[in-house]
Amino acid sequence: MSGLIKIHARPKLHEPNMLAAWPGIANVAMITGTYLAHKLNPRPLAEVIAPYFFDPIGVLVRDNLVESPQFPESRFFYWKNKPGKRDLILFLGDDQPSSKTYELAHAVIDVAERFGVKRLYTCAAALTRIHHSEQPRVWGAATRDAILEDLKAQRLVMGGDLQISGLNGLLLGVAKERRLDAVCLLGEVPHYASRFPNPTAALAIAEAMQKMLDIEVDLAELKEQAAEAAGRLKEMTAEAMGDYIDYFTEPIWERGENEEEEEDGSPGSQN
Repeated sequence: MSGLIKIHARPKLHEPNMLAAWPGIANVAMITGTYLAHKLNPRPLAEVIAPYFFDPIGVLVRDNLVESPQFPESRFFYWKNKPGKRDLILFLGDDQPSSKTYELAHAVIDVAERFGVKRLYTCAAALTRIHHSEQPRVWGAATRDAILEDLKAQRLVMGGDLQISGLNGLLLGVAKERRLDAVCLLGEVPHYASRFPNPTAALAIAEAMQKMLDIEVDLAELKEQAAEAAGRLKEMTAEAMGDYIDYFTEPIWERGENEEEEEDGSPGSQN
């Protein structure tokens, strides 16, 4: 085991899967991962030694007292499924380091191998021309052709050529190097809404992931979050469209008044 990982527990797990998530576009991966962790209530398993990967850029001061430097947390949790079903390891990273990402990916795979993970999952956003009012589809990518057949059976979109940025993508490449089966599920997100958290895409991924991980999770709260986010996005796009129209168009009655002023030789006219 790499010296970059601190182990907190050594449970006996049954052929576990692993889901790893870092912040990314529209925060799709973290919304999915943290929601599953909230509902499954997994137990602490291990953590990454943060100071090796992250450099603090300052400190907090509370009531004039300086606190110790704080580092982003990168933690592993485990959850026991029903007898005969595969258990689950969850990895949640608060942030992606600015360097040493390749080493961090290997450290995560070290834990996967240590506990006998059979398949690794990540998730991300697929930026498309979808409208925010449409139901997002889930795209799939995998490290082996045989796994693609499983994804097709789940009616996931085979997007062909694409790039998955950040550690949510890089981890798949490291898994392939080390011959560990891996899958990425990507929820569709509108191009124009890439900077806003998108629980609707996360919900679509969670629904697909339940089947693939063979777990049961109540998604009611995530559905509420998706509905609220969709409502806010609708309001923002309507406001933006109104501003666009106001900026690039001129009401007919105002245009008519200007024309009359020019005919009368008003001070505003030029000959």
